[in-house]
Amino acid sequence: LPVRNPYDDSEIASVELIDHRGVESALRVADALHRDRSNRLPTHRRIEILRCTADLMEGQAEELAQLASREGGKPLRDSRAEVLRAIDGVRNCAELARHHVGREIPMGVTAASAGRLAFTTHEPRGPVVAISAFNHPLNLIVHQVAPAVAAACPVIVKPAEDTPLSCFKFIELLEQAGLPQGHVQALMTDTIATAEQLVTDPRVAFLSFIGSARVGWHLRSRLAPGTRCALEHGGAAPVIVDKSADLKQLVPLLAKGGFYHAGQVCVSAQRVFADQSIASDLADALTAAAQAQTVGNPLHEHVDIGPLIRHSEADRVDDWVNEARNSDAHLLTSGRLSKSCYAATVLWDPPSRARVSHQEIFGPVLCVYPYQNLKEAIARANALPFAFQSAVFSRDIEVALKVASQLEASAVMINDHTAFRTDWMPFAGLKQSGLGTGGIPHTYHDMQVEKMLVFHSPHLADGQIQE
Repeated sequence: LPVRNPYDDSEIASVELIDHRGVESALRVADALHRDRSNRLPTHRRIEILRCTADLMEGQAEELAQLASREGGKPLRDSRAEVLRAIDGVRNCAELARHHVGREIPMGVTAASAGRLAFTTHEPRGPVVAISAFNHPLNLIVHQVAPAVAAACPVIVKPAEDTPLSCFKFIELLEQAGLPQGHVQALMTDTIATAEQLVTDPRVAFLSFIGSARVGWHLRSRLAPGTRCALEHGGAAPVIVDKSADLKQLVPLLAKGGFYHAGQVCVSAQRVFADQSIASDLADALTAAAQAQTVGNPLHEHVDIGPLIRHSEADRVDDWVNEARNSDAHLLTSGRLSKSCYAATVLWDPPSRARVSHQEIFGPVLCVYPYQNLKEAIARANALPFAFQSAVFSRDIEVALKVASQLEASAVMINDHTAFRTDWMPFAGLKQSGLGTGGIPHTYHDMQVEKMLVFHSPHLADGQIQE
């Protein structure tokens, strides 16, 4: 499989493809490791490996950032930030393994529970299959693989076809840090059918999927009985701007939330509903911010927006923008700059039937819609079958809390953009936007089984040992 630089389409590497026999081999290795409890890596060893991996990543941070930028097209300064997040994520996993504990279950509170002592421990759930996306080629892999290592789950990871190199490099660093071969296996499959074989095998205990809703829900329907999963898809993130909002404060935040990584983020700001008294001023300010964005080679230090991941994606974004223009939306600023690059774009009031209004753009496009009252804005924000992160801007705390309580979303950012995230906070898509909760601690928990032990003895009373 050739790996290409999305900016100029030059080939930067190639990776081997695995057929159904390779998938069977990988599953056999993962299953055997999980079943061999005598050779399971002890907790202290897993902590050492993760800490050492973070140190190795820190020593190669610039190399990792350059690699992620070359294969994924994210501007270099943003890739550097991604590497720092990934390093912190690995250290977070080491701390989880160190401090995650069981709990005591109350006994002796009824006559039937007398004479018993109960508590829980945690065990690895079993082999994990992780399927990842292209837009954060290192950090997403860390989110899916490092918790599995911390939880002692063997993991097979399939990175995105466009960005496999950061994944393979991370696995190399894990093994350099002392992780025995086989505990993490990275592979690329030769066909969709082979990939489905990997996901649907009954030996798989947990599927971690990051990607499109169409693929994610399909794979969930094909899982073997008993296989758990977490799905992270995307949305068309809404932002409600109240008339009291501070435009000077919010414009840079919305520009960041909408144009970061050319809009290729699952919680990018997309639909901005602004009170009609300020909507025009907001659109003009966002237009100026869009025109100030430098678009080009992601390896250049001054670039704000790099290419879309594939030329076909730039074609698609252009089609959607032109469709909106032909449907009476006003194009305030935009432009196809090259085969791979698209300028930061602001659209004024595209109709609800336009795809930019009801589907995830995944491109550097912000749509501004004036509204007459908050009830209308909230209804329009909630009208889609997606619900992930959202935002409200207001200097009136009553308005902010009212909007936050009524938006259908797993998280509402108040006076911040929709794409804000820390790697330890819960990150969950609702409705068609996903299933389960992401975020490193939550993924770590999902990859473990909480096992309860109950002691029964006549020498126990109210959970205490009696003389």
